[in-house]
Amino acid sequence: MQPIEAGHRRWTDPHCPVARAVDLVGDRWSLLIVRDAVEGTRTFTDFQRNLGVAKNILTDRLRRLGDHGVLRRQAAASGRRQEYVLTDAGHELFTVIVALRQWGEAHAFDAGEPHSVLVDDETGTPVPPLRVERPDGVALTGMNTHVEKVG
Repeated sequence: MQPIEAGHRRWTDPHCPVARAVDLVGDRWSLLIVRDAVEGTRTFTDFQRNLGVAKNILTDRLRRLGDHGVLRRQAAASGRRQEYVLTDAGHELFTVIVALRQWGEAHAFDAGEPHSVLVDDETGTPVPPLRVERPDGVALTGMNTHVEKVG
C-alpha cells in the first residue's frame, strides 16, 4: 500500500492506529532512542555512544521524534548543549517498550541465555508480564477481540 497524505503526514494506512504509530516511531533506531531516553539518556553524544548509530541517522531520528511530539529539545543545565527529553507522549511509549522487551525475553533468547531485566525500583522484583484485560479481569487477546474498521 502506498503512503497516503493526511494533513501534513504520510500514512501507510490512514485509518489504522497501529499503522500510524509504526509510521511515527516504528523503525529500529527510533524505538531504541525511546528505550534509551526512558532509561535517562539525554545527549546526542550519549545516544550515539550507546546505540552505535551513524550520526546522520541519529540526527534524522531525533529530529523526527521531535517533529512528532515524542521528544523535545531543551538547553542542558550547563547551557552549552541541547538535550532531548521525553514528552508526555514519549513517556506513554514506556508500555510499548515493556511489551517489546517482554516479547523479546520470551521469543528472542534461548532458554537460560542471559539478558537484562526490567526491575521495579520499589520492590526490586522483575516487572510482571503485561496483560490486557477487561475491567472484570478477563484477559483480552486476539481470540476474543476484533477491530471495527471505518469506511
